[in-house]
Amino acid sequence: MTSAPREPQPQPPASSGRAIAVAVIAALGGLLFGYDTGVISGALLFIQRSFELTAAQESTVTAMLLVGAAIGAFTGGRVADAIGRRATVLIGAVGFIVGSLWCAIAGSAFELGAARTLLGVCIGAVSIVVPMYISEMSPPHIRGRLVSLNSLMIVIGQLVAFLTSSALADSGSWRWMLGLGAVPGVILLVGMLLLPDTPAYLLRRNRRDRALKVLRDMHGPRAELSDVEIAEGSMSDGQRAAERAALRVPWIRRAVIIAMLIGVTQQVTGANAIMYFAPTMMNKVGLSAENSVYTSILIGTVSVIACAVGMSIIDRVGRRKMLIIGLTGCAISLAVLAPVYGLASDSSAGAMASLALMTVFIAFQQAAVSVATWLLISEIVPAEVRGVGMGMAGLALWAANWFVAQSFLPMVDAVGGSWSFLFFAVTGAMALAFTWKMVPETTGRSLSEVSAELREAGAEAS
Repeated sequence: MTSAPREPQPQPPASSGRAIAVAVIAALGGLLFGYDTGVISGALLFIQRSFELTAAQESTVTAMLLVGAAIGAFTGGRVADAIGRRATVLIGAVGFIVGSLWCAIAGSAFELGAARTLLGVCIGAVSIVVPMYISEMSPPHIRGRLVSLNSLMIVIGQLVAFLTSSALADSGSWRWMLGLGAVPGVILLVGMLLLPDTPAYLLRRNRRDRALKVLRDMHGPRAELSDVEIAEGSMSDGQRAAERAALRVPWIRRAVIIAMLIGVTQQVTGANAIMYFAPTMMNKVGLSAENSVYTSILIGTVSVIACAVGMSIIDRVGRRKMLIIGLTGCAISLAVLAPVYGLASDSSAGAMASLALMTVFIAFQQAAVSVATWLLISEIVPAEVRGVGMGMAGLALWAANWFVAQSFLPMVDAVGGSWSFLFFAVTGAMALAFTWKMVPETTGRSLSEVSAELREAGAEAS
Protein backbone atom coordinates (compact mmCIF):
# COMPACT_ATOMS: atom_id res chain seq x y z
CA MET A 1 0.00 0.00 0.00
CA THR A 2 2.86 2.30 -0.86
CA SER A 3 2.32 3.61 -4.41
CA ALA A 4 4.54 6.51 -5.45
CA PRO A 5 3.45 10.08 -4.78
CA ARG A 6 2.07 12.03 -7.71
CA GLU A 7 4.26 14.89 -8.97
CA PRO A 8 2.76 18.08 -7.53
CA GLN A 9 1.48 20.66 -9.98
CA PRO A 10 2.81 24.26 -9.79
CA GLN A 11 0.40 26.80 -8.41
CA PRO A 12 0.29 30.59 -8.60
CA PRO A 13 2.18 32.15 -5.69
CA ALA A 14 -0.75 34.41 -4.81
CA SER A 15 -3.01 31.49 -3.96
CA SER A 16 -0.28 29.99 -1.77
CA GLY A 17 0.04 33.27 0.13
CA ARG A 18 -3.67 33.40 0.85
CA ALA A 19 -3.75 29.77 1.88
CA ILE A 20 -0.81 30.30 4.25
CA ALA A 21 -2.51 33.32 5.86
CA VAL A 22 -5.73 31.35 6.35
CA ALA A 23 -3.83 28.39 7.83
CA VAL A 24 -1.91 30.59 10.29
CA ILE A 25 -5.13 32.11 11.65
CA ALA A 26 -6.92 28.76 11.91
CA ALA A 27 -3.88 27.14 13.53
CA LEU A 28 -4.24 29.48 16.50
CA GLY A 29 -6.65 26.77 17.63
CA GLY A 30 -3.57 24.54 17.93
CA LEU A 31 -1.84 27.20 20.04
CA LEU A 32 -4.76 27.14 22.48
CA PHE A 33 -4.71 23.34 22.43
CA GLY A 34 -1.02 23.37 23.42
CA TYR A 35 -1.31 26.11 26.03
CA ASP A 36 -4.24 24.59 27.89
CA THR A 37 -2.76 21.08 27.93
CA GLY A 38 0.66 22.37 29.02
CA VAL A 39 -0.16 25.03 31.59
CA ILE A 40 -1.65 22.67 34.17
CA SER A 41 1.72 21.01 34.87
CA GLY A 42 3.11 24.27 36.24
CA ALA A 43 -0.08 25.46 37.91
CA LEU A 44 -1.08 22.25 39.67
CA LEU A 45 1.31 22.55 42.62
CA PHE A 46 -0.08 25.98 43.48
CA ILE A 47 -3.68 24.90 42.87
CA GLN A 48 -3.10 22.05 45.32
CA ARG A 49 -1.97 24.53 47.95
CA SER A 50 -4.91 26.89 47.35
CA PHE A 51 -7.60 24.22 47.54
CA GLU A 52 -5.72 21.64 49.66
CA LEU A 53 -6.37 18.95 47.06
CA THR A 54 -5.87 15.26 47.68
CA ALA A 55 -3.83 13.28 45.16
CA ALA A 56 -7.06 11.91 43.70
CA GLN A 57 -8.44 15.43 43.25
CA GLU A 58 -5.22 16.55 41.54
CA SER A 59 -5.56 13.67 39.08
CA THR A 60 -9.20 14.55 38.50
CA VAL A 61 -8.47 18.22 37.77
CA THR A 62 -5.87 17.12 35.21
CA ALA A 63 -7.95 14.31 33.72
CA MET A 64 -11.18 16.29 33.28
CA LEU A 65 -9.63 18.21 30.40
CA LEU A 66 -8.81 14.93 28.64
CA VAL A 67 -12.33 13.59 29.27
CA GLY A 68 -13.79 16.78 27.80
CA ALA A 69 -11.39 16.54 24.85
CA ALA A 70 -12.59 13.01 24.03
CA ILE A 71 -16.20 14.25 24.05
CA GLY A 72 -15.32 17.29 21.92
CA ALA A 73 -13.34 15.22 19.43
CA PHE A 74 -16.18 12.74 18.97
CA THR A 75 -18.83 15.42 18.46
CA GLY A 76 -16.73 18.11 16.76
CA GLY A 77 -16.73 16.54 13.31
CA ARG A 78 -20.50 16.07 13.33
CA VAL A 79 -21.04 19.65 14.45
CA ALA A 80 -18.71 20.85 11.68
CA ASP A 81 -20.73 18.92 9.11
CA ALA A 82 -23.96 20.41 10.44
CA ILE A 83 -23.04 24.10 10.86
CA GLY A 84 -19.71 24.45 9.05
CA ARG A 85 -16.03 24.23 9.93
CA ARG A 86 -15.71 28.00 10.46
CA ALA A 87 -18.72 28.24 12.77
CA THR A 88 -17.47 25.30 14.84
CA VAL A 89 -14.05 26.92 15.34
CA LEU A 90 -15.77 30.20 16.29
CA ILE A 91 -17.81 28.42 18.95
CA GLY A 92 -14.62 26.75 20.16
CA ALA A 93 -12.90 30.14 20.43
CA VAL A 94 -15.74 31.48 22.58
CA GLY A 95 -15.47 28.36 24.73
CA PHE A 96 -11.72 28.91 25.17
CA ILE A 97 -12.32 32.48 26.35
CA VAL A 98 -15.11 31.52 28.77
CA GLY A 99 -13.29 28.42 30.05
CA SER A 100 -10.00 30.24 30.64
CA LEU A 101 -11.65 33.08 32.55
CA TRP A 102 -13.75 30.58 34.52
CA CYS A 103 -10.56 28.73 35.54
CA ALA A 104 -9.06 32.03 36.69
CA ILE A 105 -11.95 32.83 39.05
CA ALA A 106 -12.82 29.28 40.16
CA GLY A 107 -13.64 29.15 43.87
CA SER A 108 -13.41 25.40 44.39
CA ALA A 109 -11.83 22.27 42.97
CA PHE A 110 -15.23 21.23 41.58
CA GLU A 111 -15.63 24.54 39.76
CA LEU A 112 -12.10 24.31 38.39
CA GLY A 113 -12.77 20.77 37.17
CA ALA A 114 -15.94 21.93 35.41
CA ALA A 115 -14.08 24.79 33.73
CA ARG A 116 -11.31 22.41 32.62
CA THR A 117 -13.94 20.07 31.19
CA LEU A 118 -15.35 22.93 29.09
CA LEU A 119 -11.84 23.72 27.87
CA GLY A 120 -11.36 20.05 27.06
CA VAL A 121 -14.50 19.91 24.93
CA CYS A 122 -13.24 22.93 22.98
CA ILE A 123 -9.75 21.44 22.62
CA GLY A 124 -11.16 18.14 21.35
CA ALA A 125 -13.46 19.79 18.83
CA VAL A 126 -10.81 22.20 17.56
CA SER A 127 -8.22 19.40 17.35
CA ILE A 128 -10.48 17.73 14.78
CA VAL A 129 -11.96 20.70 12.94
CA VAL A 130 -8.86 22.88 12.45
CA PRO A 131 -6.92 20.19 10.49
CA MET A 132 -10.13 19.49 8.54
CA TYR A 133 -10.55 23.20 7.75
CA ILE A 134 -6.93 23.69 6.69
CA SER A 135 -6.91 20.47 4.65
CA GLU A 136 -10.04 21.46 2.70
CA MET A 137 -8.73 25.00 2.08
CA SER A 138 -5.15 24.15 1.05
CA PRO A 139 -3.77 23.48 -2.45
CA PRO A 140 -2.41 19.90 -2.65
CA HIS A 141 1.21 21.01 -3.24
CA ILE A 142 1.45 22.72 0.18
CA ARG A 143 -1.33 20.94 2.07
CA GLY A 144 1.11 18.89 4.13
CA ARG A 145 3.01 21.89 5.42
CA LEU A 146 -0.13 23.89 6.14
CA VAL A 147 -1.95 21.13 8.04
CA SER A 148 1.29 20.45 9.93
CA LEU A 149 1.31 24.11 10.99
CA ASN A 150 -1.39 23.10 13.48
CA SER A 151 1.05 20.63 15.09
CA LEU A 152 3.72 23.34 15.28
CA MET A 153 1.30 25.71 16.99
CA ILE A 154 0.41 23.00 19.54
CA VAL A 155 4.02 22.65 20.68
CA ILE A 156 4.52 26.43 20.62
CA GLY A 157 1.48 26.69 22.88
CA GLN A 158 2.97 24.11 25.24
CA LEU A 159 6.30 25.96 25.35
CA VAL A 160 4.52 29.26 26.06
CA ALA A 161 2.66 27.50 28.88
CA PHE A 162 5.91 26.16 30.38
CA LEU A 163 7.55 29.61 30.19
CA THR A 164 4.47 31.29 31.66
CA SER A 165 4.39 28.79 34.52
CA SER A 166 8.06 29.45 35.29
CA ALA A 167 7.59 33.22 35.19
CA LEU A 168 4.51 33.14 37.44
CA ALA A 169 5.73 30.53 39.91
CA ASP A 170 4.06 31.59 43.14
CA SER A 171 0.98 30.42 44.95
CA GLY A 172 -1.34 33.23 43.86
CA SER A 173 -0.38 33.37 40.19
CA TRP A 174 -1.91 30.10 39.04
CA ARG A 175 -5.07 32.06 38.25
CA TRP A 176 -3.09 34.23 35.85
CA MET A 177 -1.49 31.13 34.29
CA LEU A 178 -4.90 29.66 33.47
CA GLY A 179 -6.65 32.95 32.67
CA LEU A 180 -4.09 34.05 30.07
CA GLY A 181 -5.44 31.34 27.76
CA ALA A 182 -8.26 33.77 26.97
CA VAL A 183 -5.88 36.06 25.02
CA PRO A 184 -5.18 33.74 22.05
CA GLY A 185 -8.87 32.77 22.23
CA VAL A 186 -9.84 36.36 21.45
CA ILE A 187 -7.32 36.49 18.58
CA LEU A 188 -8.69 33.23 17.14
CA LEU A 189 -12.27 34.52 17.41
CA VAL A 190 -11.49 37.78 15.60
CA GLY A 191 -9.37 36.04 12.96
CA MET A 192 -11.96 33.37 12.11
CA LEU A 193 -14.65 36.05 11.75
CA LEU A 194 -12.63 37.34 8.79
CA LEU A 195 -12.28 33.95 7.06
CA PRO A 196 -14.72 32.06 4.80
CA ASP A 197 -15.92 28.51 5.19
CA THR A 198 -14.40 25.77 3.02
CA PRO A 199 -15.46 25.18 -0.60
CA ALA A 200 -16.56 21.64 0.28
CA TYR A 201 -18.94 22.83 2.99
CA LEU A 202 -20.26 25.69 0.82
CA LEU A 203 -21.07 23.16 -1.91
CA ARG A 204 -23.05 21.13 0.61
CA ARG A 205 -25.17 24.23 1.13
CA ASN A 206 -25.50 24.69 -2.65
CA ARG A 207 -23.63 28.02 -2.50
CA ARG A 208 -21.75 27.30 -5.73
CA ASP A 209 -20.72 30.86 -6.60
CA ARG A 210 -19.26 31.45 -3.15
CA ALA A 211 -17.58 28.03 -3.17
CA LEU A 212 -15.93 28.77 -6.53
CA LYS A 213 -14.66 32.15 -5.32
CA VAL A 214 -13.13 30.65 -2.18
CA LEU A 215 -11.65 27.77 -4.17
CA ARG A 216 -9.95 30.12 -6.64
CA ASP A 217 -8.71 32.36 -3.84
CA MET A 218 -7.05 29.36 -2.22
CA HIS A 219 -6.04 27.17 -5.19
CA GLY A 220 -5.50 29.71 -7.97
CA PRO A 221 -7.59 31.18 -10.82
CA ARG A 222 -7.66 27.95 -12.86
CA ALA A 223 -9.40 25.92 -10.15
CA GLU A 224 -12.89 24.67 -10.96
CA LEU A 225 -15.66 23.15 -8.88
CA SER A 226 -15.59 20.17 -11.21
CA ASP A 227 -12.15 19.25 -9.83
CA VAL A 228 -12.38 15.68 -8.59
CA GLU A 229 -11.04 16.56 -5.15
CA ILE A 230 -13.70 19.17 -4.46
CA ALA A 231 -16.51 17.15 -6.01
CA GLU A 232 -15.57 14.23 -3.82
CA GLY A 233 -15.36 16.50 -0.80
CA SER A 234 -18.93 17.73 -1.05
CA MET A 235 -22.12 15.97 0.00
CA SER A 236 -25.69 17.05 -0.05
CA ASP A 237 -27.81 17.10 3.08
CA GLY A 238 -29.43 13.86 1.91
CA GLN A 239 -26.07 12.20 1.46
CA ARG A 240 -25.00 13.24 4.95
CA ALA A 241 -28.00 11.42 6.33
CA ALA A 242 -26.48 8.24 4.91
CA GLU A 243 -23.19 8.54 6.84
CA ARG A 244 -24.01 5.65 9.14
CA ALA A 245 -24.89 3.48 6.17
CA ALA A 246 -21.59 4.47 4.54
CA LEU A 247 -19.69 3.25 7.60
CA ARG A 248 -21.00 -0.22 6.82
CA VAL A 249 -19.23 -0.16 3.45
CA PRO A 250 -16.13 -2.34 4.01
CA TRP A 251 -13.49 -0.05 2.48
CA ILE A 252 -14.86 3.04 4.25
CA ARG A 253 -15.03 1.25 7.59
CA ARG A 254 -11.46 0.01 7.05
CA ALA A 255 -10.23 3.55 6.26
CA VAL A 256 -11.84 4.94 9.42
CA ILE A 257 -10.31 2.15 11.53
CA ILE A 258 -6.88 2.92 10.05
CA ALA A 259 -7.36 6.61 10.91
CA MET A 260 -8.36 5.69 14.48
CA LEU A 261 -5.29 3.47 14.88
CA ILE A 262 -3.05 6.25 13.53
CA GLY A 263 -4.44 8.42 16.33
CA VAL A 264 -3.67 5.72 18.90
CA THR A 265 -0.19 5.31 17.36
CA GLN A 266 0.67 8.91 18.25
CA GLN A 267 -0.04 8.18 21.93
CA VAL A 268 1.32 4.66 22.50
CA THR A 269 4.90 5.87 22.19
CA GLY A 270 4.34 7.49 25.60
CA ALA A 271 5.22 10.98 24.37
CA ASN A 272 2.65 12.73 26.53
CA ALA A 273 3.86 10.83 29.59
CA ILE A 274 7.22 12.52 29.09
CA MET A 275 5.63 15.88 28.20
CA TYR A 276 3.48 15.79 31.35
CA PHE A 277 5.83 14.10 33.81
CA ALA A 278 9.45 14.73 32.73
CA PRO A 279 10.15 16.94 35.80
CA THR A 280 8.74 14.22 38.09
CA MET A 281 10.85 11.52 36.42
CA MET A 282 14.03 13.59 36.62
CA ASN A 283 13.34 14.44 40.26
CA LYS A 284 13.10 10.70 40.98
CA VAL A 285 16.72 10.22 39.84
CA GLY A 286 18.16 13.01 41.95
CA LEU A 287 17.71 16.22 39.98
CA SER A 288 16.59 19.00 42.33
CA ALA A 289 12.98 20.12 42.22
CA GLU A 290 14.04 23.56 40.98
CA ASN A 291 16.15 22.15 38.14
CA SER A 292 13.58 19.47 37.30
CA VAL A 293 11.03 22.16 36.44
CA TYR A 294 13.34 23.48 33.72
CA THR A 295 13.27 20.12 31.94
CA SER A 296 9.79 21.06 30.70
CA ILE A 297 11.20 24.21 29.11
CA LEU A 298 14.03 22.23 27.49
CA ILE A 299 11.63 19.60 26.15
CA GLY A 300 9.20 22.30 24.99
CA THR A 301 11.98 24.11 23.11
CA VAL A 302 13.15 20.89 21.45
CA SER A 303 9.53 20.16 20.50
CA VAL A 304 9.12 23.49 18.71
CA ILE A 305 12.40 23.17 16.78
CA ALA A 306 11.73 19.54 15.84
CA CYS A 307 8.17 20.25 14.74
CA ALA A 308 9.32 23.18 12.58
CA VAL A 309 11.89 20.93 10.90
CA GLY A 310 9.34 18.17 10.33
CA MET A 311 6.80 20.62 8.92
CA SER A 312 9.35 21.97 6.43
CA ILE A 313 10.22 18.55 4.96
CA ILE A 314 7.04 16.47 5.19
CA ASP A 315 5.84 17.28 1.67
CA ARG A 316 9.22 16.17 0.27
CA VAL A 317 9.81 13.11 2.46
CA GLY A 318 6.22 11.84 2.56
CA ARG A 319 3.73 11.26 5.37
CA ARG A 320 4.09 7.49 5.64
CA LYS A 321 7.89 7.58 5.51
CA MET A 322 7.98 10.32 8.17
CA LEU A 323 5.79 8.23 10.46
CA ILE A 324 8.01 5.17 9.96
CA ILE A 325 11.20 7.17 10.64
CA GLY A 326 9.66 8.79 13.71
CA LEU A 327 8.36 5.57 15.25
CA THR A 328 11.69 3.84 14.63
CA GLY A 329 13.57 6.66 16.37
CA CYS A 330 11.10 6.72 19.26
CA ALA A 331 11.31 2.96 19.85
CA ILE A 332 15.12 2.89 19.73
CA SER A 333 15.58 5.92 22.00
CA LEU A 334 13.16 4.48 24.58
CA ALA A 335 14.87 1.08 24.43
CA VAL A 336 18.20 2.78 25.20
CA LEU A 337 16.64 5.07 27.83
CA ALA A 338 15.23 2.12 29.80
CA PRO A 339 18.56 0.74 31.15
CA VAL A 340 20.19 4.19 31.34
CA TYR A 341 17.37 5.50 33.52
CA GLY A 342 17.74 2.48 35.80
CA LEU A 343 21.34 3.51 36.50
CA ALA A 344 20.68 7.25 36.61
CA SER A 345 20.13 7.50 40.37
CA ASP A 346 23.73 6.39 40.94
CA SER A 347 25.33 9.33 39.14
CA SER A 348 24.62 12.81 37.84
CA ALA A 349 26.02 11.69 34.48
CA GLY A 350 23.32 9.03 34.31
CA ALA A 351 20.64 11.60 35.05
CA MET A 352 21.95 13.90 32.31
CA ALA A 353 22.13 10.96 29.88
CA SER A 354 18.50 10.13 30.69
CA LEU A 355 17.47 13.72 30.01
CA ALA A 356 19.41 13.72 26.74
CA LEU A 357 17.66 10.52 25.61
CA MET A 358 14.27 11.99 26.55
CA THR A 359 15.00 14.99 24.32
CA VAL A 360 16.10 12.70 21.46
CA PHE A 361 12.86 10.78 21.85
CA ILE A 362 10.81 14.00 21.85
CA ALA A 363 12.66 15.22 18.74
CA PHE A 364 11.66 12.08 16.78
CA GLN A 365 8.12 12.26 18.14
CA GLN A 366 7.49 15.91 17.31
CA ALA A 367 9.43 16.09 14.04
CA ALA A 368 7.82 13.03 12.51
CA VAL A 369 5.10 11.23 14.46
CA SER A 370 3.10 14.24 15.66
CA VAL A 371 3.51 16.15 12.38
CA ALA A 372 2.31 13.20 10.30
CA THR A 373 -0.55 12.04 12.54
CA TRP A 374 -3.17 14.76 12.10
CA LEU A 375 -2.25 15.21 8.45
CA LEU A 376 -2.73 11.51 7.67
CA ILE A 377 -6.00 11.38 9.60
CA SER A 378 -7.38 14.39 7.70
CA GLU A 379 -6.39 12.84 4.35
CA ILE A 380 -7.32 9.19 4.95
CA VAL A 381 -10.89 9.59 6.26
CA PRO A 382 -13.16 9.40 3.16
CA ALA A 383 -15.32 12.39 2.23
CA GLU A 384 -18.48 10.31 2.68
CA VAL A 385 -17.88 10.15 6.44
CA ARG A 386 -15.33 12.91 7.02
CA GLY A 387 -17.08 14.53 9.97
CA VAL A 388 -18.00 11.40 11.92
CA GLY A 389 -14.83 9.57 10.82
CA MET A 390 -12.48 12.27 12.05
CA GLY A 391 -14.52 12.46 15.23
CA MET A 392 -13.98 8.74 15.82
CA ALA A 393 -10.24 9.10 15.11
CA GLY A 394 -10.04 12.02 17.53
CA LEU A 395 -11.93 10.08 20.18
CA ALA A 396 -9.46 7.19 19.84
CA LEU A 397 -6.49 9.56 20.12
CA TRP A 398 -7.79 11.39 23.18
CA ALA A 399 -8.87 8.17 24.90
CA ALA A 400 -5.35 6.80 24.39
CA ASN A 401 -3.93 10.10 25.69
CA TRP A 402 -6.06 9.81 28.82
CA PHE A 403 -5.01 6.19 29.36
CA VAL A 404 -1.30 7.04 29.07
CA ALA A 405 -1.60 10.06 31.38
CA GLN A 406 -3.55 8.12 34.01
CA SER A 407 -1.49 4.93 33.94
CA PHE A 408 2.08 6.21 33.64
CA LEU A 409 2.88 7.24 37.22
CA PRO A 410 1.10 4.20 38.75
CA MET A 411 3.10 2.04 36.33
CA VAL A 412 6.33 3.74 37.42
CA ASP A 413 5.43 3.14 41.09
CA ALA A 414 4.60 -0.51 40.38
CA VAL A 415 7.47 -1.61 38.12
CA GLY A 416 9.90 1.32 38.00
CA GLY A 417 10.84 3.86 35.36
CA SER A 418 13.07 1.53 33.34
CA TRP A 419 10.39 -1.09 32.75
CA SER A 420 7.85 1.65 32.01
CA PHE A 421 10.05 3.12 29.27
CA LEU A 422 10.70 -0.36 27.90
CA PHE A 423 6.93 -0.96 27.76
CA PHE A 424 6.51 2.13 25.56
CA ALA A 425 9.43 1.01 23.39
CA VAL A 426 7.54 -2.23 22.71
CA THR A 427 4.22 -0.49 22.00
CA GLY A 428 6.09 1.93 19.72
CA ALA A 429 7.52 -1.03 17.80
CA MET A 430 4.01 -2.46 17.45
CA ALA A 431 2.83 0.91 16.11
CA LEU A 432 5.70 0.82 13.60
CA ALA A 433 4.62 -2.62 12.36
CA PHE A 434 1.04 -1.38 11.91
CA THR A 435 2.22 1.69 9.96
CA TRP A 436 4.44 -0.38 7.69
CA LYS A 437 1.62 -2.78 6.87
CA MET A 438 -1.52 -0.65 6.77
CA VAL A 439 -0.88 3.09 6.29
CA PRO A 440 -0.90 4.43 2.70
CA GLU A 441 1.25 7.25 1.32
CA THR A 442 -0.83 10.37 0.66
CA THR A 443 1.84 12.89 -0.33
CA GLY A 444 1.15 14.88 -3.50
CA ARG A 445 -2.29 13.37 -4.03
CA SER A 446 -5.75 14.82 -4.02
CA LEU A 447 -8.07 13.60 -1.29
CA SER A 448 -10.12 11.70 -3.87
CA GLU A 449 -7.03 9.82 -5.11
CA VAL A 450 -6.27 8.74 -1.55
CA SER A 451 -9.83 7.45 -1.21
CA ALA A 452 -9.50 5.59 -4.52
CA GLU A 453 -6.40 3.75 -3.28
CA LEU A 454 -8.11 2.85 -0.02
CA ARG A 455 -11.11 1.57 -1.98
CA GLU A 456 -8.85 -0.64 -4.11
CA ALA A 457 -6.96 -1.91 -1.06
CA GLY A 458 -10.24 -2.68 0.67
CA ALA A 459 -11.41 -4.68 -2.34
CA GLU A 460 -8.17 -6.68 -2.36
CA ALA A 461 -8.44 -7.39 1.38
CA SER A 462 -12.04 -8.62 1.17
